[in-house]
Amino acid sequence: MSKVDTAWLRLDTEANRMVIHGVLLLKPAIALEDLRRRVAERLLRFPRFRQRVVETGDSAWWVEDAEVDIARHVVPETLPRRRGRPLEGALQDRLAELAAEPLDPSRPLWQLHLIEHYDGSSALIARVHHCIADGIALIAVLLSITDGGAVPPAQAAAGPKKTPAGKAAKAKAGSVASAEDAEPEWLADAMVKPIHAWTVREIQERAGSDRSGAAAASPAERLGRQVLEDAAALTEAPDDAKTRLKGKAGRAKRVAWGAPLALDAVKAVGKSMNVSVNDVLLSCVAGAIGLYLRGHGDDTEGQEIRALVPVNLRPLETAWQLGNRFGMVPLPMPVGITNPVKRLYAVHAQTQALKNSLQPALSLGLMATSGTVEKAAQRAMLKTLSRKATALMTHVPGPAQTLRLCDSAVERVMFWAPQAGDMSLGISILTYAGQVQFGLIADAGLCPDPQAIVAHFEPEFQHLLTLALMLPWETKD
Repeated sequence: MSKVDTAWLRLDTEANRMVIHGVLLLKPAIALEDLRRRVAERLLRFPRFRQRVVETGDSAWWVEDAEVDIARHVVPETLPRRRGRPLEGALQDRLAELAAEPLDPSRPLWQLHLIEHYDGSSALIARVHHCIADGIALIAVLLSITDGGAVPPAQAAAGPKKTPAGKAAKAKAGSVASAEDAEPEWLADAMVKPIHAWTVREIQERAGSDRSGAAAASPAERLGRQVLEDAAALTEAPDDAKTRLKGKAGRAKRVAWGAPLALDAVKAVGKSMNVSVNDVLLSCVAGAIGLYLRGHGDDTEGQEIRALVPVNLRPLETAWQLGNRFGMVPLPMPVGITNPVKRLYAVHAQTQALKNSLQPALSLGLMATSGTVEKAAQRAMLKTLSRKATALMTHVPGPAQTLRLCDSAVERVMFWAPQAGDMSLGISILTYAGQVQFGLIADAGLCPDPQAIVAHFEPEFQHLLTLALMLPWETKD
């Protein structure tokens, strides 16, 4: 297993399982046998979904499972109903239960739960361990099982490969997976290539600029300064602000989501305010969290909290290769700014400052390094990192068109990445079929009612939309 993927495998704790969760709402309902047949035909083409993990000391190996029992990986369920609890709430409760449970380590680390009799429809809960892949890769892979979904490109036949001495003996229960889809030269991919790309961009942008006075620093000197500054930003940042959302995480979780926003409306706000779609959505998240904190009596004036934001470092055309190819950047969220326009531009300033940062590449290298040290040392690194942030926030672009699965329409798609250490919030933003879906998974002890945060998201967006509509419209002569 690659160093980065090994790190994610070993980040599992009782409080936070390193499992990515997704929900697909399907209409009309689909049959269990049709789903199992589709998964067996499409998903099992990817080697990782046929392999389990064997750990030996501080190393881990992908091992081909002798026989993948599709019935154990695609399981049917019917949601229990409680008086006064709507069906959607029951689905959220079941997802929260599953988020607290580990996947079976004796089998490939994934499972699909088909919720039957869901108001004439079906709900599909997907659970995939983070060591298999990151969110971008999993979106590409899981959507390959939809009608007309693209299958992975054919891989070249693998010739004889050198293996470490004793490797086969360490994985007695099965054959060690070939290196056909292993992570190649992880250090170069994680560090050298992104830095090189940044250097080229920096030279191009600054070529021909005015350099009066002292001799300008060379590209290598500028790069060196940037590496040091970004490394310091990752490792020397003070602990995150103390709020009711910051503390010791427990096992129990809560899940919430709201009605989706129209993507065209979000784009219109971004264009009128001269900011990105991402800026608009992050500003709404910061506003919703700020309102939640003030609603519970907290003084947020001048306060920021940090969210770790994944940054994709792989070409999308290679997403089918799986593995983890992303870095993290700590994004300050101005929860204390109540003025929606000021908050939007504060978020925009933060994202612009991070645009040319090397922090994603450096954090991927740090994660790879943590996969090589002893577990105790890795846990210490994780504890230090988790003190610097309150939330993990993902923004994943999904397909623009409505998908179908087993002849049923995939009406909504939602995904959540796991929190690490003692982070209390997992924030999910996903665009799909012209809509933006916002959802939360939260520690039950630190945030017992995440729906209260979700409820503020859409009104915060409406404030920005109203202001955008009041701006002067462009006219053509």
